[in-house]
This record gives sequence, structure tokens and C-alpha cells, in this order.
Amino acid sequence: MSTVGNPANIFWHENPVGKAEREKLLNQQGCVVWITGLSGSGKSTLACSLGRELQSRGKLSYVLDGDNLRHGLNKNLGFSPESRTENIRRTGEVANLFADAGLICIASLISPYRKDRDACRALLPDKKFIEVFMNMPLQLCEDRDPKGLYKLAREGKIKGFTGIDDPYEPPLNCEIELQLKDGVVPTPHEMAGQVVSYMENGGFLAAY
Repeated sequence: MSTVGNPANIFWHENPVGKAEREKLLNQQGCVVWITGLSGSGKSTLACSLGRELQSRGKLSYVLDGDNLRHGLNKNLGFSPESRTENIRRTGEVANLFADAGLICIASLISPYRKDRDACRALLPDKKFIEVFMNMPLQLCEDRDPKGLYKLAREGKIKGFTGIDDPYEPPLNCEIELQLKDGVVPTPHEMAGQVVSYMENGGFLAAY
């Protein structure tokens, strides 16, 4: 007996309007800019600055912020390794849909596990996944502690906090690495400019 939802009974439906046509309409290439790093490293700040810079250039983008997603799409997930993996899997699937629509999707999440980020990369065609590593020192992130989470983790009130008692696995081959320059954090505008320059050189800001 067949059941509703059985993969054997589900078929892919092709849309007569293709990705290339949508990209031509927007004059850009759909892609995912995946910003990863420790809590407090500046991921959300960069995402917002990058979105504003792209907007000023007439390019359509959308930010998927990790905390915002946990208010809706991922609100039923916790912070166990399994939940973290599912959190990233869902976000990766949504980001892929945005890219297929021709948008520049900016995903801003800690995404601590390398295999989960690599799985998101594998969803997209070659070179359509731009991994941006916010390589900021743990001490800097702790000193910032914008949400007061490091303090709680150090006091043992939060368990499994990334960078304290749960690992962060840095990218091995990211497209862009942002870090201190002479001990100083670059401004959000400078970092966004670096990402935009990469996208410009890669041809992402124009249609084929």
C-alpha cells in the first residue's frame, strides 16, 4: 500500500521560467554568500553592510540571519549537535532556493561544523557558494559579548556553547577570510567592500 509522502510518489515539476531568465531579469547571478564564525565575530553586521552595499549597486539580495530563522523556520530546534546540523541543513536548502530565484542570498550563521557547511556548498553549482570566514580571535568575541552569552557559558549556565565547550571547525578552503589588520578590526564597510570586490571579479554582479 502506498502512503502519502512516499518518495516514490513525489515527482520534480519543472518550471518553464528558468534560472538564467530570472538572472537576466535581475542582471546578476544567483549565489549564496555564507558568513561563518564565532558568536560576536561580526557576522550579522557584515551581512547587513553587504546587503546595503549591494542594494546601492542595484543588486537584489536577502539576508538569512541565524537568530531570525530560529524565530520561525527553525524555532523547533535546540542546540544539540543533531539540531545544529538540521538548522544548517534547512537554511542551506532555503538559501539554495533564493539563489535559484536569481537572488544573492547572504546567510549569516555560526555554522560550527565543517561537514554541515560543506553539505550546503554541495547543493549549489560550482562556484555559486561563497564562504566568508570571520576569523576573529575568541578573546575579541568574548570582550564584545553583544548578547551576554559568553559570560553565561563561562559561568556554566549555558552548555554546549561554540568556542567554549563545543568546537568551532574553521573552513579549510573558504573563498574569503576576514581578520584583524595590524591588530585592528576592519570596518563593516571595508569588509563588505572586500566581499563585493570578490563578487565583481567573479562576475556575480551581472547576468551571463
